[in-house]
Amino acid sequence: MANLTTKMPTLFIGHGSPMNAIEENRYTLNWMKAAVRMPKPEAILAISAHWYTIGTRIMDEAVPRMIYDMYGYPERVYRVSYQPKGAPEFAHLTQDLLKRDVKIDNSWGLDHGTWSVLCRMYPQADIPVYQLSVHGSANIETHFQIGRELGPLREKGVLILGSGNVVHNFSKINIAMKEPYSWAVDFDNYIKEKIMAKQYDDVLHYEGAGKSAELAFFTPEHFYPLLYILGASRDDDTLTVFNNSCTMGAMSMTSYLFE
Repeated sequence: MANLTTKMPTLFIGHGSPMNAIEENRYTLNWMKAAVRMPKPEAILAISAHWYTIGTRIMDEAVPRMIYDMYGYPERVYRVSYQPKGAPEFAHLTQDLLKRDVKIDNSWGLDHGTWSVLCRMYPQADIPVYQLSVHGSANIETHFQIGRELGPLREKGVLILGSGNVVHNFSKINIAMKEPYSWAVDFDNYIKEKIMAKQYDDVLHYEGAGKSAELAFFTPEHFYPLLYILGASRDDDTLTVFNNSCTMGAMSMTSYLFE
């Protein structure tokens, strides 16, 4: 169990393809290394790009179901089973911490933005997991502010995990590409440099990156989980950047650990 006098880290993972749930590669290896270096959480709050809702929603099931919210992958991906317990008490605490209307909603489940990462980081599924949705109709500052409000969970032993991709232009993804598009690298580097400098306002107003910002993503659901993690971070955190690269031409795997 985590030492509750020690603040848990907060983590953004570039989750990439669901194939990472079954493939051994440098990305999944670094996810596993991150899990080893952190204290064991009391619970994990996952904020996945794939639960994108009007308003903020949270699940409080004692045993959340796993869902396969993707199509066209090999059959063995759909045989992955990741079934941790839920965290109803932490869900209700989270609901109380957020200074806004948050609805309990168990109509979703642990989606691949969550389980494809956690099945590699914590394969024993022995840590309770619950999800918070990405508020799709909120302005960009609200995502960061929600992260601020979630921050006290770190002192309760909760690992706040954001799962998305800084660059996620699905129309340009090409699994055969060995080198990423220059604009994908440019935007990824812009965001990385601003985070390292703690210039979070420039991350929120990412259009300052110029032309690369227009191509990085056409819908923001994979970018927004990063903002929750930045909000939950603190000035005295040590930042580690890992998986610092883009893959398949137009998808960033860059990940950020604040501890």
